[in-house]
Amino acid sequence: MNKALAKQLNLVDFALSSLWRRRWKNGAVLLVFAGVIFLISSFHLVTTALTATTQRVLAPAPDIVIQKMTAGRQESIPLAYQEKLTGLFGIKKVVPRIWGYYFDEVREANFTVIGVDPEQMPLAEHLGQALARGHFPAAPANAAAPEAEIAPAALGSLVSEALELEHGAFFSLFRPDLSLKTLQVSGLFRPESDLLTADLIALHIGEARDLFQVPAGLATDLCVYVYNPAEITNLARRIAEILPDSRILTREQIARTYQAVFGWRSGFAAVCLLAALAAFAILAWDKASGLSPEERREVAVLKIVGWETPDILALRGWEALLVAGFAFLLGLLLAYIHVVYFAAGLFRPVMVGWSVIHPHFTLIPQLEARDVLLLFSLTVLPYLAATVIPTWRCASVPAEDALNG
Repeated sequence: MNKALAKQLNLVDFALSSLWRRRWKNGAVLLVFAGVIFLISSFHLVTTALTATTQRVLAPAPDIVIQKMTAGRQESIPLAYQEKLTGLFGIKKVVPRIWGYYFDEVREANFTVIGVDPEQMPLAEHLGQALARGHFPAAPANAAAPEAEIAPAALGSLVSEALELEHGAFFSLFRPDLSLKTLQVSGLFRPESDLLTADLIALHIGEARDLFQVPAGLATDLCVYVYNPAEITNLARRIAEILPDSRILTREQIARTYQAVFGWRSGFAAVCLLAALAAFAILAWDKASGLSPEERREVAVLKIVGWETPDILALRGWEALLVAGFAFLLGLLLAYIHVVYFAAGLFRPVMVGWSVIHPHFTLIPQLEARDVLLLFSLTVLPYLAATVIPTWRCASVPAEDALNG
């Protein structure tokens, strides 16, 4: 075996025995350090998991969304805008959509109500596939007077729980003029789709128009589907030129917005936790620089028996690396368990917001080598850097001074 390698293995063995002799002190440092790594790693894993989940959920979303803006605020868009886009090459279809929020005063919760035409909107197909039972709301038999009929509605799992409704049950919602609209549960969405459907009440677009009393010829927005995904940006630019009073949103822009929101919240929390990490590094510096009498005598004995300063420096370095490495692995493992098996219960409200109707969805973090390297750089390297100079000072103590006190 190579002599240099054998020497380092002996140093590691001696470092482990030295750590074990002061196991209570080192154990306390390890647990605190692992706790700091656990907090930082949890936020990072939650951010990556939410970003991946958002990309998966937005996959069936429209390629381009057109919203009419007046004085910086969104308002209903005329269906006549569809005709302005008829001759635009590359557009597969332009589909109107009506959606909004319904506030339940009894439960103090907001439900999302969306109305689409399942024969035109591809999103309806994805929502239909997400149904645990029943069917997606179809067009009313009397399309000219939807208010005269009981409208079918598909409910998210948390909406059905909040309203205590089963498949086939009837319930009513208030229109803006306080008249009641009667609905019947035609389908229930699977809990697996809660990130998209937890607070959702899905209706046919005609029924949603009647519920919100949106005048004929208007919609909440227009959904544009294109043939070639590579042309989305160019088509969005051309649509903006044709409809200068509208806001044009691409699916990629919406995804980046979610990533920015999650990144901002995660970054804010990480800055707070980095302050805790800095405080821990300062504590480590103070503890490492203030040698105990036992440690001074140990250094003196090592020097007397022939140890060189580089050897003692390597020994202390191995001790710091072993403590930091084990704390890093322990903290990372606990963070992964916390996110995967406990749905990041400690930090999930901070990342996804607080709500009465709160979706229950599974977070699956995608832990890559670059993520591990980033977390290692943010946590272990500052700790090792905080112990370099104290370790050198420890190794440079003369044997006579150490023995004398």
